[in-house]
Amino acid sequence: MVTRELSEYAARTGFCWFRITSLKPVNPANTPDDFEREAMLRFQQGVKEIDTVTNGPDGRVQRYIAPLVVQESCLACHAEHGYSLGDIRGALSISVPLAWADRVIHTNNVTLFKYAFFSIFAVALSLTFLFNKLVARRIDRLSQAMEKYPQQGYAVTDDKHLYKDEIGRLIKGFGDLCERLERAQTELDKTMQQAFYNEKMASLGQLTAGIAHEINNPLGGLLNCVKTMQEEPENLELHMRYLPLLEKGLRRIEHIMRQLLNFGRKAPLNFSRVDIDDIIRECCELLEYRMKNISLTTDLQLRENYCIDVEALRQIIVNTALNAIQAMPEGGSLTISTRRRGSKIIIEARDTGTGIDPAIMDKIFDPFFTTKEVGEGTGLGLAVTYSLVRQMEGNIEVRSENGNGSLFTISLPASQDCRVLSGRTALATNRD
Repeated sequence: MVTRELSEYAARTGFCWFRITSLKPVNPANTPDDFEREAMLRFQQGVKEIDTVTNGPDGRVQRYIAPLVVQESCLACHAEHGYSLGDIRGALSISVPLAWADRVIHTNNVTLFKYAFFSIFAVALSLTFLFNKLVARRIDRLSQAMEKYPQQGYAVTDDKHLYKDEIGRLIKGFGDLCERLERAQTELDKTMQQAFYNEKMASLGQLTAGIAHEINNPLGGLLNCVKTMQEEPENLELHMRYLPLLEKGLRRIEHIMRQLLNFGRKAPLNFSRVDIDDIIRECCELLEYRMKNISLTTDLQLRENYCIDVEALRQIIVNTALNAIQAMPEGGSLTISTRRRGSKIIIEARDTGTGIDPAIMDKIFDPFFTTKEVGEGTGLGLAVTYSLVRQMEGNIEVRSENGNGSLFTISLPASQDCRVLSGRTALATNRD
């Protein structure tokens, strides 16, 4: 009875409950349940104790049962019940509810999961922030600078105290590389401009040698006219006849000298709307002295003014024509034509000269490559022509057969908006 009351009190507190049971109970209240009955049957087979977890109506229950063995002290009260020394007549059964422990474990697990989740989230957020600040953002700035270079400079903003890490050294190295490229590009531009100017002067020297003869002829006639007029100062009829001849001869000399000055002037690439056909006619007039035994035909069909760099066009036409003239030492014919095809201006120069050997076709635009005799060429004419055409966003093609003449085809943008063309050409020059 005392054991039962203690068990009921413990059960009310939710701690545990326990009782004494037997296969042959004197008090029916001590009748065993299924677990206890099976356990006591196993005790008779020699099992010392049984401990297991079962499921109850309120959750899991820890069940423990141990046998009660009859000893001499037991016989004083229970001998009349047929107890014998050493018999197993009952068992002590203890049940401990685990639902509260499961609830605590579940609560702890949820708490641990929350802490783990928030810890992982905080760590991931911190790593993302640090990665973005120390790696991604800096690489993105470097990538943007690389994409925009050279149009918008190469400066990459970065924290100076980070220069010591790998990305910082990469950013600094990119800046140093761009700086060296800028210096190299500046030197290359200077060298190319000097090469262009040198070639122009070389061509001008070739022109001047022949034009001197062209100037000397009218000068001789002019001097004779002046001498005759001086000898007959009162012969007004003679004066009236010679004065128009003097004016015509002087204007001819003036025209030739103006062309020489325009051709020899050193000027940067500058686009303006001009009559391209007129520029080509001027160049042909400038080369007349070289074409004594050459038949010149022009087929100029441009009807509008287009944006072009006048000095570059003069250089291109003169270099191309001189190349064709030098390919016809025994005479021949030179045909220069212009036309518009779609968005392009097409300029063609066809000669009946010696042509170009296919073995050297891929070298004719190389600087300082020449097949002419020493003193006849510098090897820069076609190289300069090619460079000027490319600077103006054009293209130059050559078709030739050895002994059957050559055809130079130059295509240039047919633009009438000089500002747009100048901007595109400046970007292309920077990229080159």
